[in-house]
Amino acid sequence: MAEWIKICGATEVPEPGKVMEADVNGVQICLANLNGELAALDNLCPHRQGPLGQGWIEGEAVICPWHSWAFNLKTGQSEYPAHERVKVFPLKKEGEDVLIDLG
Repeated sequence: MAEWIKICGATEVPEPGKVMEADVNGVQICLANLNGELAALDNLCPHRQGPLGQGWIEGEAVICPWHSWAFNLKTGQSEYPAHERVKVFPLKKEGEDVLIDLG
């Protein structure tokens, strides 16, 4: 069963085409806005633990600012190398809050 936790207020989300970092109960999250659709991923790149929330969006991927690894915002799958992945977390809006399920 999902346990929804507030990640931020609806007015605090990144602008379209931007990403930001958030801490939810000690879990580091990359929150991205892809043309108005929000996505939440594990903030740590599996390569060298780079902060994805300090990166940028290209196409439908967030780019790690350290070594330019790219991760699909919907699946978490890396473009290269193909075997790497970051966790994607479900999000929903409830009233003026954006909620995440860390489960």
